Amino acid sequence: MARVETFYEVLRRHGVSRRSFVQFCSLTAASLGLKPAFAEELAQAMQVKPRIPVLWLHGLECTCCSESFIRSAHPLAKDVVLSLISLDYDDTIMAAAGEQAEQCLEDVRREYKGKYLLCVEGNAPLADDGVYCITGGRPFVEQLKDYAADAMAVVSWGSCASWGCVQAAKPNPTHAVPVHEIVRDKPVIKVPGCPPIAEVMTGVISYILTFDRLPELDRQGRPKMFYGQRIHDKCYRRGHFDAGQFVEAWDDDGARQGWCLYKLGCRGPTTYNACSTVRWNDGVSFPIQSGHGCIGCSEKDFWDNGPFYERLANVNLFGAEANADGWAKGAAAVVGAGMAVHAGISAVVRLRDKERHDTHLPPKGGTP
Repeated sequence: MARVETFYEVLRRHGVSRRSFVQFCSLTAASLGLKPAFAEELAQAMQVKPRIPVLWLHGLECTCCSESFIRSAHPLAKDVVLSLISLDYDDTIMAAAGEQAEQCLEDVRREYKGKYLLCVEGNAPLADDGVYCITGGRPFVEQLKDYAADAMAVVSWGSCASWGCVQAAKPNPTHAVPVHEIVRDKPVIKVPGCPPIAEVMTGVISYILTFDRLPELDRQGRPKMFYGQRIHDKCYRRGHFDAGQFVEAWDDDGARQGWCLYKLGCRGPTTYNACSTVRWNDGVSFPIQSGHGCIGCSEKDFWDNGPFYERLANVNLFGAEANADGWAKGAAAVVGAGMAVHAGISAVVRLRDKERHDTHLPPKGGTP
């Protein structure tokens, strides 16, 4: 079995200094939401552990996940973005072609059986006995089953592989299905999004390398460290939502002031992803910050959950500002009602006392 270089060895071979390497580990730990002490553990792992052999297959998709992945700024700098893993096969970006490229698949499966990671971009079309997405003379469904059988785990990149996405939208003429409906005997890590955030993708790989285990997943199979909160929970427009301040129409005064986009169909309150914390393009922005509501692209069947620009359901709002007058009026009404009741009771008590008093008075001119 050929020896696989460690991540640190690759960096040194590319002229990266020890100091830069330590800084890189600190940045990586921070991006994963780990305490500073974990930076040392991360550095140790990258120095002694071999890079993870990876096979990257493409099914029915648009390649936006690959485009996102290679543009990661953190935790992987652009010049070493592929050094954390040993990317032995990816027909989209690899230099080899033809029989030489296809031989890489068999070599990795044979030499690293049970130790390589199978990354899948796109879903599996099952119509017409699955004779679609043919690479090297083999349909994608056939390749997926074969190479998942000897992998240690499968990573479903994007909403296509995780949920089916637009290809599986009604009426789904190709009968496209997500990866986990094909691979049922291996751990499947879902990293949904259309596409997923680059740093989320590289963060998942970094975690597996560092801790020799898969990240903790939620009940839907997504890494909790990136999909544990709703976009709404950390959205900078959340204060306007709580205050009942909403954009009513595109480019109205509320839109210019950055008010909440919920009434225009924003799915932030029901979408789990790291968009509002990690953000996109090296942390520059995310759709809501750019003035467009979240369309929930990381959620199951998001394409069929439209229309995108109408809210799906009403949410009971506290509305600190919007309801302040209502609360005041309600309080005044309660106080007023209480005063009326009190006055009524007092009148009844006074009348009763008067009757008792009159009953015990002596007759005029007589003695008690």
